[in-house]
Amino acid sequence: MSFFYRLKLMKEAVLIKLPFTSLPLLLQTLSRKSRDMETNNYSSSTSGFILLGLSSNPQLQKPLFAIFLIMYLVTVVGNVLIILAIYSDPRLQTPMYFFLSNLSFMDICFTTVIVPKMLVNFLSETNVISYVGCLVQMYVFMAFGNTDSYLLASMAIDRLVAICNPLHYDVVMNPRHCLLMLLGSCSISHLHSLFRVLLMSRLSFCASHVIKHFFCDTQPVLKLSCSDTSSSQMVVMTETLAVIVTPFLCIIFSYLRIIVTVLRIPSAAGKWKAFSTCGSHLTAVALFYGSIIYVYFRPLSMYSVVRDRVATVMYTVVTPMLNPFIYSLRNKDMKRGLKKLWDRIYW
Repeated sequence: MSFFYRLKLMKEAVLIKLPFTSLPLLLQTLSRKSRDMETNNYSSSTSGFILLGLSSNPQLQKPLFAIFLIMYLVTVVGNVLIILAIYSDPRLQTPMYFFLSNLSFMDICFTTVIVPKMLVNFLSETNVISYVGCLVQMYVFMAFGNTDSYLLASMAIDRLVAICNPLHYDVVMNPRHCLLMLLGSCSISHLHSLFRVLLMSRLSFCASHVIKHFFCDTQPVLKLSCSDTSSSQMVVMTETLAVIVTPFLCIIFSYLRIIVTVLRIPSAAGKWKAFSTCGSHLTAVALFYGSIIYVYFRPLSMYSVVRDRVATVMYTVVTPMLNPFIYSLRNKDMKRGLKKLWDRIYW
């Protein structure tokens, strides 16, 4: 009985209630908050916000539209192919590829939250987003982004067990445990996003409503508030450290254990074989966390519009686009799965 078949049976046997049910509560709260703030928050609750975008140069709008449209299509097609290849090849129905297929799905959702709106703004003269729409975009963006980080941590744990404790791999990484890790990743991420957005909804925006970014991110929106944001900044920083750093530390710990175990292998060929199974994952982790640490783990006073836009494009657009290539170009199993999928489609 394959890994995915057993997982499917478990999903049918257990009623799963994800925190997506918190989304209607979020919308009701934001709507009520918007009405309450109507008198002292005119620019955000009535006119909404204006997204400045990547560039204010009119001559760059169409070229940027073409570039990001191509990147978005490559992201969607590449990650869809990864998902189809994994689910169509029985040899890829293992815990590692189970997490990879969910990572690809999250990358599609993560990018779709931001890029389509950005593409519309490239061709529009008024880049307006409503107050509620801005906070909903922030909620969904953070939910999928945080789930990405927890899935990367789950993949690191999978590699840790496979290399350091291979005899117990089937017991530790059984379908039930993998499903619980996925549900835990989604639950923590959505609760974190709900808390963050409800905190942001308490702020007042009395003067400027121009967001110097291409989507509603935490730091640019905080910069616009005329409220005292010192306590909000402290809560945001503390809560971000707790939620985002936890999977990162899990990844660091896993690879320290892996390195210690691999160094004990006597043959160079054995060491290379063990490390080669981690190369793709390490590359994805470096791209994802490198830009996130640069953007979010700095005081608001050090916020730089231009530098942060570039870094944000890296983890919101570039990394999801590169992940299919990272996990397929040097992975013989994925190459075989993609070739099998191509032959099935072609014939």
